Amino acid sequence: MYFTEREPGMMAIGGRLLVDAGPGADAMVIDVTVMDGDWRQEVRAEVIERVLAAMADACGVPEPSPAWWVTFHVIDEGSWGSRGGVLSVLSLLESGVFTEEKAAAVRAALGA
Repeated sequence: MYFTEREPGMMAIGGRLLVDAGPGADAMVIDVTVMDGDWRQEVRAEVIERVLAAMADACGVPEPSPAWWVTFHVIDEGSWGSRGGVLSVLSLLESGVFTEEKAAAVRAALGA
């Protein structure tokens, strides 16, 4: 996870610069990026809702701001790399990270 802070004069909501919106105006963009797997629509929605709820809790507000945005990106199998090589979710299936049920769902989703 990383954060990039922008000056209020560099961001707008509804065509209005945040610098002109007054105190308390904020904007947040959270990008959730995951390896390919069993990411059905209801699972994606739950992840997004939980991220927004956790951020509201962390910021001490009762609910997420309408100016907070979460995007959910799935990286295709074989398109994720680290440490000089290509990573695969398939190599994690036998590691104990996933339950047997979830590992079977990932295999089915990927046709493996």
